Amino acid sequence: MFQKKVLFLNELKYRGKMTKIYKGTHMVPLNILQNHCNNKQEIFILKSKYMIEKIKESMGEPYYEKEGFVLYNENCIDFLARMDKASIELDLTVTSPPYNIGKEYEEIISIDAYVKWCIQWIDLIYKNTKDNGSFWLNVGYLEISDIAKAIPIPYLLWDKVDFFLMQEIVWNYAAGVSAKKFFSPRNEKFLFYVKNQNTYTFNLDDVRDPNVKYPNQKKNGKLKCNPLGKNPTDVWQFPKVTSGSSRSSKERTAHPAQFPLSVIDRVIKVSSNEFDLVFDPFSGSGTTGIAAHGNYRFYLGTEIKQEYCDLTIERFERYLFEKKKSNDTLF
Repeated sequence: MFQKKVLFLNELKYRGKMTKIYKGTHMVPLNILQNHCNNKQEIFILKSKYMIEKIKESMGEPYYEKEGFVLYNENCIDFLARMDKASIELDLTVTSPPYNIGKEYEEIISIDAYVKWCIQWIDLIYKNTKDNGSFWLNVGYLEISDIAKAIPIPYLLWDKVDFFLMQEIVWNYAAGVSAKKFFSPRNEKFLFYVKNQNTYTFNLDDVRDPNVKYPNQKKNGKLKCNPLGKNPTDVWQFPKVTSGSSRSSKERTAHPAQFPLSVIDRVIKVSSNEFDLVFDPFSGSGTTGIAAHGNYRFYLGTEIKQEYCDLTIERFERYLFEKKKSNDTLF
């Protein structure tokens, strides 16, 4: 005879459809629950309940939580230090820290202090990342008076962390400020890091360009290219999220440094799998979270500014509404 509460690994609370044998229990194996799900969305919701409870048990109550999306309003270093003592492991981190160039959401500090600060939170991310996990860091340029106009921040960081640097990705966004005495800047960099260079997630087929197949090019009578499309290379062409009364992007929010969803969508698809945990320590307007959720990944974010947490919540709720209305993702 079964007890009122049955404990298993990967268990979660469930009140809903269930086989008769487990009808009187509150805790059941996750794989049993999945057998009663009609589609991927139901599995995602079930697994997210377990994931959220696990996060809350170790990290405390979040500022916001909803079906696979958890947001904390706090300093990422404090949060990551607590996580280091918990049993939560990250599959993928995607983030863009303040560039230390005086934007409205940041305070300018010395270059040495900025680099040390970056190393501090990156080291904590490394400790909390799975062995096959990845870390994508978007950073731009900074200026040092009388020395340089535009120093690429990657030059200051790339060799000062424990992650293995796989590649630098150039994001060419095609639009921006005009210049008269130097070339107009039109790119930012992503540093693609992995924890273990011999085993890491890389789903190339999920991000191939289907519009570039070169079907008539053959070698020894065989097609030279992959039928799914071309490898997108290390130079990515995605438009920037623009502002302005006449040219504002549809996804524009009040955040001054907003990622386009299309860029982060590619990162998440290539460097994580469905039901993986994606983290962004500088959540900002919530772009990473929406891209993760839209691809059936769980999202964990921290954001030190409450106003941006509120912005993220409003944006995520709007995304859920649109998703429900169209019965599809935003992508």
